[in-house]
Amino acid sequence: MNAKSSPRVSIGLPVYNGEAFLGQALDSLLGQTYPDFELIISDNASTDHTQEICLDYASRETRIEYLRNSENLGAANNYNRLVHAASGEYFKWQAADDVCAPQFLQRCIEVLDQERETVLCYPKTTIIDENNSLLAPYPDDLHLTDPSAYRRYTKFHLRFRTLEKCNSIFGLIRIEALRKTRLIGSFRASDMILLAELALLGKFYELPEFLFYRRDHPQSSMRAYSKGERVAWFDPNNRNKYQNFYWTIFIEYLRSIHNVQSGLSTTNKLRCYWEVARWGIWRRRYLGNELLGSAADRAKRLPKPMKAPLSWTWTQLQAVSRAFRGHRATLRNERHQEDEQVRNR
Repeated sequence: MNAKSSPRVSIGLPVYNGEAFLGQALDSLLGQTYPDFELIISDNASTDHTQEICLDYASRETRIEYLRNSENLGAANNYNRLVHAASGEYFKWQAADDVCAPQFLQRCIEVLDQERETVLCYPKTTIIDENNSLLAPYPDDLHLTDPSAYRRYTKFHLRFRTLEKCNSIFGLIRIEALRKTRLIGSFRASDMILLAELALLGKFYELPEFLFYRRDHPQSSMRAYSKGERVAWFDPNNRNKYQNFYWTIFIEYLRSIHNVQSGLSTTNKLRCYWEVARWGIWRRRYLGNELLGSAADRAKRLPKPMKAPLSWTWTQLQAVSRAFRGHRATLRNERHQEDEQVRNR
């Protein structure tokens, strides 16, 4: 790439077998009203026509730098490679199947230039399908502008109790803050953990315009892969975290507070830890089920003489649990009947 000076914006496009929509994604970036950017493509050893498409665009556009991995490194490493290669002041990830409106960069830069404490600016999202038809707006609802890191972190957790998609990860990020995080982890929902770390480092700003179009189609990773396959999609060498997904998220939240150099006081760190504890209470059923599942798997690997007493004990515990739940249900029904009788008098 023949750039005379470092551009203000670096766009990183990780791709694997993205021939279907790659051209549309590239066209939407090259058509931005803000022109001062570098576009780095990291091809994760694609086996379709992705390489030919990228080389064709790179031959016609000096802002494009094409990198190709000799083997599939997994999505996490491919995403993170782009951050390390970037030279701009601001950074944006771009999925190979999504589309940005022409004003995307310009509007985000205007906010980041004026709001120095803001680390992430993103526009509102519209979901589109494989035919570019508009499906529905998605309420990202991560406008976190409170000066208190603890309050931002609290609002962050409240948001993810009702909404799941992390569209804002494709916004424009201050690269100095991004490089203070652990970037994308090799586990499912690691983009959510990254957003949590960024929320500790600075404010999030949501633009009122719908300038981001996220494509929902049958070949997307969320729909094409099972939960277990998505673990391997993030990192081919890390196939063990599907079973304990919620425990992984719980532990990674704790690690984020401990590791990110956010300048939090001890008191506010403790408050953030408490928010993670509340998350654990909210997800207690899933955490408990994962513990029981892990215990059952380990029990299967025990010698046969040890399995029989453990199996008997487990059966008895299940029976006691069923009896306890039945008793509670009976009490609830009795109370309900008594209340009905009182109301009917």
